[in-house]
Amino acid sequence: MFVKIVVGYIPTPEGVAALDAAISLAQSEGSHLTVVNTGRDGNYADKSFAMAEDIDAIDLQLANADIPHEVRQPTSGRSAAEEILGAATEIDADLVVIGLRRRSPVGKLVTGSTAQQVLLDAPCAVLTVKAR
Repeated sequence: MFVKIVVGYIPTPEGVAALDAAISLAQSEGSHLTVVNTGRDGNYADKSFAMAEDIDAIDLQLANADIPHEVRQPTSGRSAAEEILGAATEIDADLVVIGLRRRSPVGKLVTGSTAQQVLLDAPCAVLTVKAR
């Protein structure tokens, strides 16, 4: 049973897929959901940092679904992986949900991978989701 779920969200098809999967699990398990959205290294001007309207819509969607939740948009300067892992550790999460996108091996090597760091360092189970 997943009592506490952390989901890494960015406004992309992969981020939406991760959020949808986390919402589905939270509804079926009666879980608390923590949504983490941050820009690249906490940069709120980055395109992965969701707009206020998006965050408000997520908050409303979760409230309307009666899912206990928290939405975080840290700007500490830490990487997205560090923020997701930090939230998972802080709340003693049972599950982390992240979206995956296809990348070449060279692309992973050159730019690093949030998903890879979360998979390797998470203090709990990790569910990876691809966009449809």
